[in-house]
Amino acid sequence: MHRVYKYILPDVERELEKLRRLALQIPDPELRTQALDSMDSKKFHCQGGGVYAAANLEHRHVLIPLIVALQTISDYLDNLCDRSTSLDPDDFRLLHRSMLDAVNPEAELQDYYALRTEKDDGGYLHHLVRTCQLQTALLPSYGSVQCHVAELVGLYGDLQVYKHIRKDLRESQLLVWWERHRGDYPNLHWNEFAAATGSTLGMFMLFLAASEDHLSERDAAAMKGIYFPHVCGLHILLDYLIDQEEDHAGGDLNFCNYYDNEGLLVERIGMIVNRAREDVRQLPASRFHRLIIEGLLALYLSDPKVRRQADVRDVSRKLMKNSPLTRLFFLINSIWIRRQQA
Repeated sequence: MHRVYKYILPDVERELEKLRRLALQIPDPELRTQALDSMDSKKFHCQGGGVYAAANLEHRHVLIPLIVALQTISDYLDNLCDRSTSLDPDDFRLLHRSMLDAVNPEAELQDYYALRTEKDDGGYLHHLVRTCQLQTALLPSYGSVQCHVAELVGLYGDLQVYKHIRKDLRESQLLVWWERHRGDYPNLHWNEFAAATGSTLGMFMLFLAASEDHLSERDAAAMKGIYFPHVCGLHILLDYLIDQEEDHAGGDLNFCNYYDNEGLLVERIGMIVNRAREDVRQLPASRFHRLIIEGLLALYLSDPKVRRQADVRDVSRKLMKNSPLTRLFFLINSIWIRRQQA
């Protein structure tokens, strides 16, 4: 936490400020609004992602701009799809092609707005993509992780397409998609797999791994399997857990609503927590990644949204029962940070 406060948060803030200045110059008013809103309302995504750079401070000058740029693309596109003037899956897929190009240093930039009305962003999205490409090219072992990063980005893009199309098509399309992958994840429910694909943490962990010299392709594949699906799934299920009331009001899809009862919800998230803990024990810096897991639980379950939802509050109490001291530390820290920011 000393590293986070002294180095990571200030560096993340500097990167976001640079991007905010660019976003203010976007000619199209709708694109400008969504770009600025994505940075203002989802700033904590970049702050949380930036924590991975704390594990290798020597490379934070590469990791932080990369993580902030990729997460900003993700948040910006999520806003564009959530508040879209269209429900065209081809439009959503083309927008998310930018994330695939961002993690491929050799990819050519494309017109990612070609299938939508709003087009003129003054080069904002191209700047984000190019920033990612330049930074990934500086990671010593990026060649070993690139295909695994691209796989996670591809799954992320699939999810964003299926969850934003017409409401009457979303669930059926997600289930068809799940059928193509369920053989690889026999212990998961379809909604848990879908949740896991919505996380960027696996990508950031692979960026961190690639910042070390001589990472083998075999180790890179193992690391991807360690983070996906359980650590990634835990991240997004917790996000959906606290957003249930908000999503219900907005008519949005929420993966926590697909459990038959509260008891099963607690049981399944508890199982994923335990599997995530077991998985990260295989990593060289396992204690760091265990802190990530405990920090996720503390961050989300201390959110003010929890207090406003009686059923979520009950689930939260059950998940926090018998918490280790590290989680309690992060719980207190999360509450303190929120009060300071308020």
